[in-house]
Order: sequence, then structure tokens, then C-alpha cells
Amino acid sequence: MGGGNPERDHAVLSATDMEAGGPGIASAVEVSPSGTPPTPAPPRKGEGSSVTRLILENFRTYAALDLVVRGRLVALVGENGVGKTNLLEALSLFTPGRGLRRAELSEMARQPGPGSFAVSATFDTPYGEHRLGAGLSAPDADGRTGRAFRIDGVAAPSPAAFAEHVRVIWLTPDLDALFRGPAGDRRRFLDRLVLAVDAAHGPRVNGLERALRSRNRVLEESPGDGRWLDALEREAAELGVAVAAARRETVERLSGLVMATRDDASPFPFATLALRGDIDEFVAALPAVDAEDRYRALMRDGRARDRAAGRALVGPQASDLLVGHGPKNLAAEGCSTGEQKALLVGLILAHARLVAAMSGIAPLVLLDEVAAHLDPRRRAGLYEALETLGGQVWMTGADPALFAELGARAQCFEVRPGRVEPL
Repeated sequence: MGGGNPERDHAVLSATDMEAGGPGIASAVEVSPSGTPPTPAPPRKGEGSSVTRLILENFRTYAALDLVVRGRLVALVGENGVGKTNLLEALSLFTPGRGLRRAELSEMARQPGPGSFAVSATFDTPYGEHRLGAGLSAPDADGRTGRAFRIDGVAAPSPAAFAEHVRVIWLTPDLDALFRGPAGDRRRFLDRLVLAVDAAHGPRVNGLERALRSRNRVLEESPGDGRWLDALEREAAELGVAVAAARRETVERLSGLVMATRDDASPFPFATLALRGDIDEFVAALPAVDAEDRYRALMRDGRARDRAAGRALVGPQASDLLVGHGPKNLAAEGCSTGEQKALLVGLILAHARLVAAMSGIAPLVLLDEVAAHLDPRRRAGLYEALETLGGQVWMTGADPALFAELGARAQCFEVRPGRVEPL
């Protein structure tokens, strides 16, 4: 299982094929005879998308992997550094963005290796079985690489297309300092929450960042070019209000779900959520067109200030997500480390339910080294909650004892360098 060669219909495209003009992704995503995806079967309501087979080639520490999965709860056990998180990262590529590590794609290619990688997964979804593929082709003579995506053998324009078949959310140790860290960390966290329910959010955020970078450049090089600045600020205002509105809608929906399902006996206290920022106030109080006018006026009046700072000081890029410990009426940053972890886990569980409610697909949940940092009561509460989400859950841990209480409810694998074997 850990290092064998897949059968021909699930073969991974070789580096040679990639260099010869192949799609650069795993050919486990079979090409349909007509070249178009098959008509989806009627959805099975209330279910999530489960990985039944994962194939990797030249991805991180895996030269080749063909893993068959049958469980709804999947536990990956092994020493630190053997490649457990690499498997979660591979699965996180089936959603927009750069994956759970936010790494450059070139960093995911195995070293030493051809500079390419392929990730392919077969998903049992509410609409039937689908094969998804993502990968990076080897650098050409000019050092350029190409990212590619497939759904049932047909090229997809971007990973946003995967949202029709799977939604992916995750919790990693990097988020443990979320509430005490800079506001930028919380904005990225919030944008990831939004992206799981709105695949168009990523392009809006990227577009806003490009518009603001262009404005910064004009302010630095041609501060007197009012016409060009007006155009860029108009674009930034439209995108900025759209970004802020999407964040606000997600926060309101998540807050409503948290309050509607709160359980004071739960080991995971309910969280309160709010947004802080000038543009967030505009969006909450004004129609979109008026909010755009206000934001554009702030940018116009603040050109000299922003030029001196080298960046725009007002806008969605300056907003913050405020999280509180509901039962204690205390800001999350003032809570103990254990309380912050419990708040974060509770938020992820609530978000998984929100994704299921809004998309109709219970998400694939990736939990990296979460159980190890919970006391026995909270760990038992976590496992109980995970079984009610409806989607598949992948967990990692160094100690097999962490998952012992799951018994036959979980499919456990031992991870060794480059290999994965059932326990």
C-alpha cells in the first residue's frame, strides 16, 4: 500500500509525461470517453465527501503512494517528521489557496526529484464517485512550471471547481496562537472560513490585493496622477466592500449557528464573534453603493498618509476578527492556553456545520495534532462531536494511545518515511 505501483487506470502521470506536455496531475482521474464529466447522480442529502483512495507522486516525502481508505474517521499515527502532515496538505489542495501550510507549490515537490508533483483522490460524494486531481508540472527551459487540475479526467480552470464535489476545512498547530497573534493571522483565518462557503471569495481578496498594490505603486511613483488613482480606488472600493460583505455574512451566519446550538455543558465553550474596522462599520450600516463611496473618499483623502506609510491604512486589509469566550464574557486573548484551544476547536466544529448547512456537503475535516493538546474530557468530547458532523475526518498524532478510545470506529494507519500502512 505504501510504496506499490498503482494499476494502469489509477497510474500517476510520470515526470516524463509532464515534460512532454501532459497535464501535470495524477491520471488517476480517468478521462471519460466523451472528454466531458459524466452527468452527476442525484445527491444523497446529509452526507459528506469521503476519500476512498489517495495517490501521490513526488509529493513532499512521498515518491509514490497508493492509499485505500474506508473509514469516516481516519487516524494517522507516527513519529514527528515522518510525513503525517504531508498527507493532510495533499488533501488541502482540493480547495482554493496554497494548502494548509500556505507553502509555495514548488516547495511541495519532492527533493531530490523532477520538480513536479501529482496528487489524485477518489471521493465518494453526495453526487456519486468523482476523481479529482491537482499537480505541478516540472520546470521548463525557462524555469516556469504549470499548475493543473482535473475532475473526472477533464481539465478544470481552477481549484474553485472542486467546490462542487468537496469542501475542506482544517485546524493545525499554527493556529494555536491565533487569538494572541497579529490581526493579519485572524483575517487569513476568517477568509479561510468564508472561502469554504463561498469559492468566489478568494478571487475577490486577490483582486483587492492587486488593486491596492497598484495604488501603492502609483502613490510612490506618480502621486499627482489623480485620474489613475481615481480608477484604482474605484476598483479597490468595489472589491473591498464585496470582501467585507462576504466576511460579515459569514460571521453573522456562524454566530447565529453558534448561539442556536450552544451547549453550556460542552467541553468546547461557545465563542462570540465580531468584526472591527472602518469598512466593516460602513458595510453594516450602509447600502453597498454608499459604502463604496465612503471607502473611496477615505482612500482619496488619505493619499498623502498612505504614501508616507507605503501602504493603505484603511480597508478590509486592516480589519480584525474579535473572538470572545461566551460563557465568561472574556476576550479570547485573555483566556488561558487551554481555553483558547477549546474555543478554537469549538469554532472549527461550528464552521463544519455551517459549511454543511450552506453547501449541502459536510466538509472533509483535517485535524493536525489536535487531540494531543486536549485533556481526556475534551478529547472524548471532540471524538463524539466529529462523529456527528457527517463528513470524513483525518487526524494525526504521534501516540497511538490518543486514538485508542475510538476503537473500530476509526481506520488507523501507521506513517513511516515515504510509507503508510494499516495498523
